Amino acid sequence: MSNDAATGAQALDAPQQEPPAHGLGASLSPADARAKTEGTFPYAADLWAEGLLWAAILRSPHPHARIASVDTAAAAEMPGVRAVVTHEDVLGDSAYGRRVVDRPVFASDVVRHHGEAIAAVAADHPDTARLAAAAIAVEYEVLDPVTDPEKAFAAEPLHPDGNLIRHIPLRYGDPEITGEVVVEGLYRIGRQDPAPIGAEAGLAVPRPDGGVEIYTASTDPHTDRDLAAACFGLDPERVKVVVTGVPGATGDREDPGFQIPLGLLALRTGCPVKLAATREESFLGHAHRHPTLLRYRHHADAEGRLVKVEAQILLDAGAYADSSSESLAAAVAFACGPYVVPHAFIEGWAVRTNNPPSGHVRGEGAMQVCAAYEGQMDKLAAKLGIDPAELRMRNVLATGDILPTGQTVTCPAPVAELLGAVRDFPLPALPKDTPEAAWLLPGGPEGAGEPGAVRRGVGYALGMVHMLGAEGADEVSTATVKVHDGVATVICAAVETGQGFSTLARQIVQETLGIEEVHVASVDTDQPPAGPAAHGRHTWVSGGAVERAAKMVRTQLLQPLAHKFGMSTELLQITDGKITSYDGVLSTTVTEAMDGKELWATAQCRPHPTEPLDESGQGDAFVGLAFCAVRAVVDVDIELGSIRVVEMAVAQDVGRVLNPAQLATRIEAGITQGIGTALTENLRTNRGLVRRPDLTGYALPTSLDAPDIRIVKLVEERDVVAPFGAKPASAAPVVTSPAAVASAVRAATGRPVSRLPIRPQAAVAVPNA
Repeated sequence: MSNDAATGAQALDAPQQEPPAHGLGASLSPADARAKTEGTFPYAADLWAEGLLWAAILRSPHPHARIASVDTAAAAEMPGVRAVVTHEDVLGDSAYGRRVVDRPVFASDVVRHHGEAIAAVAADHPDTARLAAAAIAVEYEVLDPVTDPEKAFAAEPLHPDGNLIRHIPLRYGDPEITGEVVVEGLYRIGRQDPAPIGAEAGLAVPRPDGGVEIYTASTDPHTDRDLAAACFGLDPERVKVVVTGVPGATGDREDPGFQIPLGLLALRTGCPVKLAATREESFLGHAHRHPTLLRYRHHADAEGRLVKVEAQILLDAGAYADSSSESLAAAVAFACGPYVVPHAFIEGWAVRTNNPPSGHVRGEGAMQVCAAYEGQMDKLAAKLGIDPAELRMRNVLATGDILPTGQTVTCPAPVAELLGAVRDFPLPALPKDTPEAAWLLPGGPEGAGEPGAVRRGVGYALGMVHMLGAEGADEVSTATVKVHDGVATVICAAVETGQGFSTLARQIVQETLGIEEVHVASVDTDQPPAGPAAHGRHTWVSGGAVERAAKMVRTQLLQPLAHKFGMSTELLQITDGKITSYDGVLSTTVTEAMDGKELWATAQCRPHPTEPLDESGQGDAFVGLAFCAVRAVVDVDIELGSIRVVEMAVAQDVGRVLNPAQLATRIEAGITQGIGTALTENLRTNRGLVRRPDLTGYALPTSLDAPDIRIVKLVEERDVVAPFGAKPASAAPVVTSPAAVASAVRAATGRPVSRLPIRPQAAVAVPNA
């Protein structure tokens, strides 16, 4: 985001005060920013240990096959090979899963997806390990794969648990009611990969007590430890996961399918074992966003007010369940979007296929339905002859309204304010039709198009996401704050994945204790659990735990002074390292008040509980909601179908701005990821086989694809049940921006645009149509 965009956005609101130098509201830089930009940050792939062995994993070349035999003799006899392990060497549970235990560590009798692990090798050189893995002889009986999720219902069971993972029928209102105007649509969403900048890597080190330590970029270390321990046949206390070198995450950063073989090899050889996945292995091994098929029917009255929404949502879970149940719940619950819908009837299914596994990727479930219901809103607007923004404004959700799940929206829901902000923001200037401005054409400087074939389109989208876990998930985090010699230390197992928790933790302690130098300890499973880094959890739950612990230390610090001067601690304040009383009688520094003592406190934060959706899709399933509005401006060459996103204007419901620079970066990143979903990112398969699993075959948006991103409004209406009142920042723009781009392409071409990513042929139109 350009500087003028940032300052221009702020100018729309009230005059801005000078931000503080530290504490909440400051644009405090991440502690590891310099190391990452200079290339000195120690990522997991950089780990080393004395006597290190290297691991390689043999993966299936087939999406569906029966395993007749596995012969490891040739591999085991190769010079330098120290161990070969298969399903027969798994010491404990043979399968794992964060939500459903259904995924084998190594396939034993049947292969269910391309790239499934068959065996693993440890050797004294990485090339030797790979050659040994390739030398393992596997006899397959190739089976016909089930790759169409619609056919999975009638297909032979791919798993002992069957092909249907979950079915949610949502019933809300009168099924017989109809609207004066009805529009229908069929929408398809592709398979987006998290595409982490650093591929999976880790180091497993055996311990003298027969246990093992795993060093990896985990985003949920305690769950990973428990899953690994169960597969190793060990008590969790004998397995330690140390989080190291996380290069960022937009989903479950490290799949246990990489960690568990690593630990097995370390236990088997008694030596440290390292695994550094290739990019191809990364694409084949970890989970992706659920490809989704959506059928919609919207009913409205003559003025465009929604009467009823009917939808069928089918999620392709791939070979294993993973987080599909949770993703389906979000898709069904948010199938109508941030709109008032008096009657809703939604059917949702998640099914197993022989496609690559699907799982948690930022905005799961909510992103897919947003693309569909916003496509429906565009169809309604066209059929009624109403401006698309105006049609949306007539239906927006507000605080106090009821979701189709029956849950009342009790949190701030300024949807109308967000939509108004992006609608009223000035549109970008049209490009000049001159050779000097050729770079502005879709396709860039070398684009083959002609300026006369370019059409500009403006599109809108409104999106919503839930905060924290849902449907009864126990959300809890624990943090400890210690202060000694004027330095504070935060101990919390919340993993910094790029969402800014480590920076936020420092700001919370600075704000509460007036101590500028704050360190955040590295994370491992010797600390109490903090849960996964998803749905804005660590801002709310872990940040809340840090705040409570810091306030307890503050009380310990102030109580002796308050007692000495005969006043309560509430009458004392800490500002810029100084403690003062309301009447000015007391004035001292934090360092003087500490008097060499060490103070510490541990606290937990646990939000109010939720409940599962019932057999009719009803229930208070979500702790809170966050909303976003995006206006996309695109230029489309209607002869070639090439698309250039010119500008994305975004207004977001953030609750409270805790770090302005960090927040702007998160929104910008979310918008850019959404543009990839809309235009380029699709992990393609052919009958279950992944095509070109690399960063040339899988097209991520680059800096040249990123448009001007204008943050036109940040609504700071604090959620009273959230610590600091803040809401998650990055998932909402990821959910909303693909739908906005599709809406803009519809406006430019007059084509329906019902598939993401948008294919060039879908953007070709007759000029002046």
